[in-house]
Amino acid sequence: MKIRSIYSYTLMAMIAMLSLSCGPDDGPATPRATDVAFEKLAGQWTLGQFGSIKVDGADVSANYPGFALSFTSTSYTTTNAGDLFRASGTWEWSDESGRVVDLDDGKVINIQQLTPSKFVFSFTKSDGPVRAGIAGNYVITVEK
Repeated sequence: MKIRSIYSYTLMAMIAMLSLSCGPDDGPATPRATDVAFEKLAGQWTLGQFGSIKVDGADVSANYPGFALSFTSTSYTTTNAGDLFRASGTWEWSDESGRVVDLDDGKVINIQQLTPSKFVFSFTKSDGPVRAGIAGNYVITVEK
């Protein structure tokens, strides 16, 4: 009888230890908003067929023929951006929302829409040297 009791207690102790070591499964980690946004943001964006550059509601896309913007994990490059953007620079997320980007020139990019094939963003350009760009509130729509 004692041997049965010892086996029973030993078995219960092993089950208890096993259940403690196998804690609840939290499942896969939820990806950060910035990681999800960067998956879509990475790569080259152009005006393509449906893109535009608007300042205060007026379409000024014709001033930027061949406009392109590319993002890597820490840098960006542009083509035919006039004085809207530097030819290249660095960027970082403004916060953890994945909706605001800070460029190294002080420009703050507000993401309005970001899908794998469409990127709509806005920023305010203040007065400065004028080449192809003018001061105002810009909304740029680009596509992959």
